[in-house]
Amino acid sequence: MSKIKRALVSVYDKTGIVEFCRSLHKLGVEIIATGGTTNYLKKNGIPAKNVSELTKFPEILDGRVKSLHPLIFAGILALREKKEHVEQLEKHDIKPIDMVVCNFYPFEEVSKKEIGLGEVLENIDIGGPSMVRSAAKNFENVVVIVNPERYEEVLREIEMKRDVSKETRSKLAAEAFKLTAKYDWMIQKFLEKKYTSTNFPEVLNLTYEKVQDLRYGENPHQMAALYKEFDVKEPCITNAEQIHGKKLSWTNVLDLNCALEFVREFDEPTVVIIKHTSPCGAACGSNIFDAFEKAYSSDPVSAFGGTVGANRKIDSSTAKSMSSVHFDCIIAPDYEDDALEILRKRKFLRILKVEKLMKNSQYVDFVSVKGGLLVQEHNSIPIERVKVVTKLKPTQQQMESMLFAWKVSKYVKSNAIVLAKGKRTVGIGLGQTTRVDAVKIAVDRSRGEAKGSVMASDGFFPFRDSIDEAAKAGIVAIIQPGGSIRDKEVIDAADEHGIAMVFTGIRAFRH
Repeated sequence: MSKIKRALVSVYDKTGIVEFCRSLHKLGVEIIATGGTTNYLKKNGIPAKNVSELTKFPEILDGRVKSLHPLIFAGILALREKKEHVEQLEKHDIKPIDMVVCNFYPFEEVSKKEIGLGEVLENIDIGGPSMVRSAAKNFENVVVIVNPERYEEVLREIEMKRDVSKETRSKLAAEAFKLTAKYDWMIQKFLEKKYTSTNFPEVLNLTYEKVQDLRYGENPHQMAALYKEFDVKEPCITNAEQIHGKKLSWTNVLDLNCALEFVREFDEPTVVIIKHTSPCGAACGSNIFDAFEKAYSSDPVSAFGGTVGANRKIDSSTAKSMSSVHFDCIIAPDYEDDALEILRKRKFLRILKVEKLMKNSQYVDFVSVKGGLLVQEHNSIPIERVKVVTKLKPTQQQMESMLFAWKVSKYVKSNAIVLAKGKRTVGIGLGQTTRVDAVKIAVDRSRGEAKGSVMASDGFFPFRDSIDEAAKAGIVAIIQPGGSIRDKEVIDAADEHGIAMVFTGIRAFRH
């Protein structure tokens, strides 16, 4: 005879519930259920007592009140080992409930639909989460099941041991509280989005679910995992599909995310090669093959072991060219069959697909610090206008090239300098403690292509030394935020060297 004598069942998702309750009934378990679940079980030949029969009180308010009753919650919350609780149950003729099987109204799915607020609010479950929290609190006495995938496991234990182990009970309780936390978070998120305009609430509740364990963290001795937001909708790294290659590591995910966010900036066919979360080569082209060839030629030495991002389907010609270089990862919206066949010949190459790639939407960035979290709006603000500050005005072609280089600089670690010709990078200087050193590195990386190029800087120039270095290299136009107390000195240097310069009015630091 099973030690589980009474089960309360109230489920919206009825997957597997008939088979589960049929097995419980065969084991001698009495089944109590709420209205819709009772009818469903009886329709399938399973005896079930409606909660109204137990409480002697009908469901009211269109079903809003049915299980919220002392006869139900006392049966769930009573401590069997506590004499006073047992005596109170006997005094009020309340029978203990040994199992609660429950899942909730589909608020998450309903809230995404274009429907009225009233219908959304009707899908906020009240009784279900209350029963689940009560059962999970008393898990040593009550088995709580919120996931249909657990039915078989629980049945197996009851059939073998006539009971459910404490280890399984605690695991199920943790899963129950995880569900209620997620459910409350989704409701809060919906209401905040609808009725508040800030990205920075007084209390920031974050709820994520694991996507996968990673191969390792930043270094092989560090464990790591990737999590995603529950309500993530747009294509991104956390819902990308890996279709080939080794398991991802921490650094792979960071580089893939950077590559993906970069190529979303551009409408035309674009390829970027990322190394240590910064571009080492990027280009727009007439097609994706052209873009890749230009991006790779920007810095073929640094490209070794890099991550490639593309915003168009990879064709066989591009795949053939890519396969001649050792890359760690490739991410793109899709791949031709022939292209995949070519790329899969590299056994360890990680190939990922993100369909329906779209432009970046407004969201927030998080960075953890010891004991806290930094939160900021994502740097997705486009330049509305630029101001020409030199005597020499840039040509239309130079302006287009500068705007391309400026977009690239947003993804380069500060201090950042980007040299470009057309819509192709020719030299990138990054992560320096002085801006003039970043200029020198960018010029050196250009391998002689700096002459005739344009230069983008993610921050203002504090001194004229960077402009002097640019002039030595033959750079013809510069785009920068402006805002230094020495702007006049810098502008005068540009005029002296015959370099056109424009100010964006905003900076693009990436620490």
